Amino acid sequence: MNHAKNLAGLALAAMIVTGCAGNDSSSVKAPATEADYRIAVAEANIALRKAANANNIWRDSGKILKNSAKAAKSGDFEKAIELALKAKRQGDMAVDQAAEQMDAGPQM
Repeated sequence: MNHAKNLAGLALAAMIVTGCAGNDSSSVKAPATEADYRIAVAEANIALRKAANANNIWRDSGKILKNSAKAAKSGDFEKAIELALKAKRQGDMAVDQAAEQMDAGPQM
């Protein structure tokens, strides 16, 4: 029993050490590019199209995507991508909501 505890402790320590060894928080993230932005917008458009097909597009999703385009036009691709991904999440959640509430209504 004592050997099992020691073995479990060693295994846990090994996982922690290897997990931390690959986590270099000092590494610099590459700046966002226009190509990254275009990919994010394409994904957002797909999600919003699915939401529209489910008749459940959320009110602000289109506005968020327009603000994303404005940020990209001004060269702020980090902000543009952040907004595009927000619009994508809203589209995904709208599709989930539509499926979840498909049978919603008065129960008699």
